[in-house]
Amino acid sequence: MSSTGARVPEDRDATTAAVKALHARMSEAMVLKDAAELEGILADGYTLTHMTGYIQPKADWLRDIETDRMQYHSMDTVEVAVGHDGSVPVLTARTLTDATIWGSHGTWRLQLRSRFERHDDGWIFTRTVASTW
Repeated sequence: MSSTGARVPEDRDATTAAVKALHARMSEAMVLKDAAELEGILADGYTLTHMTGYIQPKADWLRDIETDRMQYHSMDTVEVAVGHDGSVPVLTARTLTDATIWGSHGTWRLQLRSRFERHDDGWIFTRTVASTW
């Protein structure tokens, strides 16, 4: 048990590895414009909070990727850490993201903080908040 009384998962190493792998899958799917892959690893209620503060629902984000309103040219993860909020894993990744977003092209130093929930026998993303670092 943690100091908050929440049950601590027995195998945090496996959880850490799983959510790091999900981050890698998400990054690759964004660059490949693979909405089907993203659909499978994002919760129905998933939201992406952009560095501007705009909170974008999953369906809108996937549509923007499919229609090239958001083009991710490359996404290099330079640092990743996984912590826990009770039993919920929280991944923080620092990336160099080369993208064209709503017509603006640049390479952004993004910090992506993602939360997850259990789904079937694994994890899926529930929310990602992007900021700069």
